[in-house]
Amino acid sequence: MFTRSDFWIGLVVGTIAGAFGYKLMSEQAARSATPLLPIQPGSVPAEPPLEELLRQKERLEDLIAEKQQGAVNG
Repeated sequence: MFTRSDFWIGLVVGTIAGAFGYKLMSEQAARSATPLLPIQPGSVPAEPPLEELLRQKERLEDLIAEKQQGAVNG
């Protein structure tokens, strides 16, 4: 049914496809990850300003409203 050369060709093609996919996924993860700043011992992380928190709250409320509209319409 299968010859020995089919196995080796499939192995090579699968390995190349896997390496290519791994490279793409690692690049995607590196692009989407935000760098974390190290926290110094004894220091307290600064709280975000009130304006930033309100902006994030409004954005979350908009996203919730969109999801609810999608659930009602869908």
